[in-house]
Amino acid sequence: MVNPLFYIAPVASLIALFFAWVLYRLMMGAEKGNEKMEEIAGYVREGAFAYLKRQYKVVAIVFLALVVLFTVLAYFGIQNPFVPVAFLTGGFFSGLCGFLGMKTATNASSRTAQGASKSLNRGLQVAFRSGAVMGLVVVGFGLLDISLWYMGLNYIYDNNIWQLSESLVHKIGIAGGVFDMHLINSVEFKHAKLVEITTTMITFGMGASTQA
Repeated sequence: MVNPLFYIAPVASLIALFFAWVLYRLMMGAEKGNEKMEEIAGYVREGAFAYLKRQYKVVAIVFLALVVLFTVLAYFGIQNPFVPVAFLTGGFFSGLCGFLGMKTATNASSRTAQGASKSLNRGLQVAFRSGAVMGLVVVGFGLLDISLWYMGLNYIYDNNIWQLSESLVHKIGIAGGVFDMHLINSVEFKHAKLVEITTTMITFGMGASTQA
């Protein structure tokens, strides 16, 4: 059972993503600048996305190798079966944040220059809004994914879906390894469940860090 206070986390993540969208729209609503500014910004955008595309191709190879490794470890019971998937979701959301951040930054470049040509305040407004978008999407997507993993795994282990709770009881050896649904409420099972969930969530962080 998830503590009701926990739901503050996913709600907060959605609020962060909403404000990221609001700030992005405000930034995009600013003046683009003159033709020369737009031309230079276009070159910057083209180079930035060429770099990002190359980076994602290289990182994809590393991810493939690590996912294969985690899958093998999960197959032999060394890791739980969710670890490879958590690693992938971490990398996916990290890559998505990088893409959104790069898109925002390159769109903001000429707008910041145009704003600064009018006043320091206008330039800073555009710059801070575009920077805040990256921060908010990182926090928002990270917190949302972690929250979904926590709630999902809690539900899976509390209801013995795919017999994972039974496997966990056998693994830790409580009650002589004989599974009973009443064991789910035991202190030993709850502790072991949290270890499995924490391992999965840490792997999500590994995926995000590898992509970053």
